[in-house]
Amino acid sequence: MKRLYSIRGAVCAENTRESILKNVGDMCRELFRENSVKAEDLVNIQFSMTRDLDVMNPCFALRKSDVGVDTSNVALFGVQEAEIVGMLPKCIRVMVTLYLEEGTVLRHVYMNGAEVLRPDFKR
Repeated sequence: MKRLYSIRGAVCAENTRESILKNVGDMCRELFRENSVKAEDLVNIQFSMTRDLDVMNPCFALRKSDVGVDTSNVALFGVQEAEIVGMLPKCIRVMVTLYLEEGTVLRHVYMNGAEVLRPDFKR
């Protein structure tokens, strides 16, 4: 039986179209691979990004990336991360809501410098 889950991830990028495209693609590809995600299981994908990343929307970057899963029919949403003193700069976060088999061990993906946000998720 399947139930609703959310898996998380984050990645740091430079403020260039190429860097955001590459890093969003890499993070989502790894997140989908690690959790054996299928297109039909996806409900929605929400992104946030820090204010210092402003040249490309991560939703657009996902649509343009080959992540191994068809995301063309998935609702995507992107927002600017709340500005917090001491926050990790140049960071894109994602929350993927999807259906997985009950009891699935979730594999969250933090990479390219974002690992400091969740050291408890070491892979």
